[in-house]
Amino acid sequence: MTNHNMICDLETGICGAAGEDEMEMIDFNQSQKSIDVYYVTDPICSHCWAIEPVLRRFKEQYGHYFNFHTVMGGLLEKWGGGPVDPGNGIFGPADVSGHWREVGEYSRMPIDGSLMIDNPVQSSYPPSRVFKVIQRQHNDELAYASLRRAREALFAFNQNISDPSVMKEIVNHLGLDGEEIIKESEQPIGQQLLNEDFALVRKLGVRGFPTIIIMNKENQGVKIVGGRSFDYYVDGLMQVLNVDELQPKQQPTLSDLLQREKLLFSKEIEVMYDIEKSEVQAFIEKELSAENYEAKEILGEWFFTAAKHS
Repeated sequence: MTNHNMICDLETGICGAAGEDEMEMIDFNQSQKSIDVYYVTDPICSHCWAIEPVLRRFKEQYGHYFNFHTVMGGLLEKWGGGPVDPGNGIFGPADVSGHWREVGEYSRMPIDGSLMIDNPVQSSYPPSRVFKVIQRQHNDELAYASLRRAREALFAFNQNISDPSVMKEIVNHLGLDGEEIIKESEQPIGQQLLNEDFALVRKLGVRGFPTIIIMNKENQGVKIVGGRSFDYYVDGLMQVLNVDELQPKQQPTLSDLLQREKLLFSKEIEVMYDIEKSEVQAFIEKELSAENYEAKEILGEWFFTAAKHS
């Protein structure tokens, strides 16, 4: 795989090649038994981090309409000797830092970014291979959790997720054997699994991240490129199903959601429950017992974690 553009457009929310339609009809040849949603992403894609609040709500409320597939796209194989994306001013990892910080401020999903100056991620392939090994050995849910934890570590807490020791700790905290999974990911099977995702990305015709493809059983679908609003994804699903209305599931209680997710940023709570930033604290106090959560601040944004009880 070749490197995709590291810069992301704030207006369209696209990391990678620009110039694609925001939503376009596409055809597929293979037969499908049900609706499939393909989420093409990468652990170091800043706009993928930015759409976490919207994507979670979309899956929570409308996931009963589709099978969800996370596909690794290979944003950065390695930093080469020449410019990576000169058109956007990306000649090396340090050029990414300011852009990431801008995406974080714009989306309110915090991104520090200074890591890319001091201790830059050298490749997004190692955490992508870890994702694929967990998916193969365990299940999609644990693999997706590893991706979420990796992004938290990278963007908010400024940790280098291309470092095996960092990924090992993340995997251990999922209750898995981090050492064994990292070792497996470094074997040929790790890259083989990743190459299978890259082949699917090419088949789907995806050039930028994030891309959401929603496909129906008639082998037609929509391709939604870049970070979009919650309603945009719902409209895409209705377009594929050819219906005027969908029946959403009720959002989970905040208590259940926090116990499952372990950490939520204020923006994620606002999007999930349709509340304003100014209403979050009162909502938290109403929905959670004080002993069941901890509130902290990072980069000007509040985040909430499930309390650990001895």
